[in-house]
Amino acid sequence: MRSSYSYFDHDADIGIIGCGETAVAAFVAAAEAMFAIMADITEVNDVVHVQVGFEESDLELALVIWLNRLLTEARMEGLIFSRFALQRNETNWRGEAWGEPWRAEMERGVEVKGATLTMLSVKQVEAGWEARCVVDV
Repeated sequence: MRSSYSYFDHDADIGIIGCGETAVAAFVAAAEAMFAIMADITEVNDVVHVQVGFEESDLELALVIWLNRLLTEARMEGLIFSRFALQRNETNWRGEAWGEPWRAEMERGVEVKGATLTMLSVKQVEAGWEARCVVDV
């Protein structure tokens, strides 16, 4: 199974779904889904690199923390990310993101304010892993 992402309907916000062969790959795909709401991530250059880390034993809470840490880094530095990597060693998570500062000519999509606990789910499915939640827009 190749990592991929999709969306699901939610009344006021947007549901994201990351899929991958592992839970970590599904988390990476969920990050791509979230940032693709804000911009065409295929047009974003990898000129800035940031690292994020956290401790969490609960897979579902780890997804929300991962996504919100990425959003915080992006917001603090005025960045848009397009590429992600994540490693997990039991409860220790270490992630990376690549992107660039927002450019005037970039078409902005919908601003994502944060990942929420709404419809939060990280589970093994027939084709691999699925990580989903609703993001506040």
